[in-house]
Amino acid sequence: MVIWRFEAIGTRWEIESADELSADSRGAVDAVIERFDREWSRFRSDSDVTRLAREGGMLASPDAGAMLDAYRELSDATAGAVNPLVGESLEALGYDADYSLTAAEPVIAPAEWTERVRWTTGTAAVAHPALIDVGALGKGRLVDLVRDALSGVAGDLIVDAGGDLSVRGAGADGAGVRIGLEHPFDPSRAIGVATIRDQALCASAINRRAWGDGLHHVLDARTGLPVRTWAATWAIAPDAMTADAVATALFFDGGPELAARWGVEWVRMSTDGRAQRSPGCPVEIFTPTRSPR
Repeated sequence: MVIWRFEAIGTRWEIESADELSADSRGAVDAVIERFDREWSRFRSDSDVTRLAREGGMLASPDAGAMLDAYRELSDATAGAVNPLVGESLEALGYDADYSLTAAEPVIAPAEWTERVRWTTGTAAVAHPALIDVGALGKGRLVDLVRDALSGVAGDLIVDAGGDLSVRGAGADGAGVRIGLEHPFDPSRAIGVATIRDQALCASAINRRAWGDGLHHVLDARTGLPVRTWAATWAIAPDAMTADAVATALFFDGGPELAARWGVEWVRMSTDGRAQRSPGCPVEIFTPTRSPR
């Protein structure tokens, strides 16, 4: 297998393929990432969501309907804890376009976000300025888009965007691709191992994109504050956007129930170091476990 490594959307990517990717294939990947970033990145001054934050209006994107439909289900399942208008809440705590990392007073995201954000299959619109943040599932969506852009590449394929990954095939020996679940408090250790075949695995953890005392990127939209109970989550699904969405939902009450409805297997680890997983999860766990309540 050949690995192509590069940086994009603020994370390290690795694309592993049977043969070296052609210039055309790499160009297709670059184009997909640039298009998505230009539309949805709140860290770019020239992006569409930054424009909506300044002046309102409409954003045209083939990803709008799929992502915002999923957000509506996430919001309903978590009693409003997950909300795409959490962008201002993140900025208030210092996770802004300038990475100021200086926290001010918390900002609660608008609970009535479905009234403020209107969308169709290919558009999203706000009548008044509002900062949309698709961090709960956007990276997973982009992993799926990159995988699709490489659909013509022969053989097994792994698309890994900083731990959110999609596997096409079953690995060189046909036994699946083994992936360690990084311990959120000790990156040199794993809490378990997942074996993936033609699936996606996405992870989220409070030690990633963290700053200050107890400040990190996983916020409860209802309070504008970082979550405290769960330290890390992992979800396995047929596609990366679904896995990414569930990995976010698992930080809140209602996440396991949503995972069950969507047919997603999962693991999560509490801040006191105990692991929990779905009843049929095919992951080998090395740490103490407890059953979901």
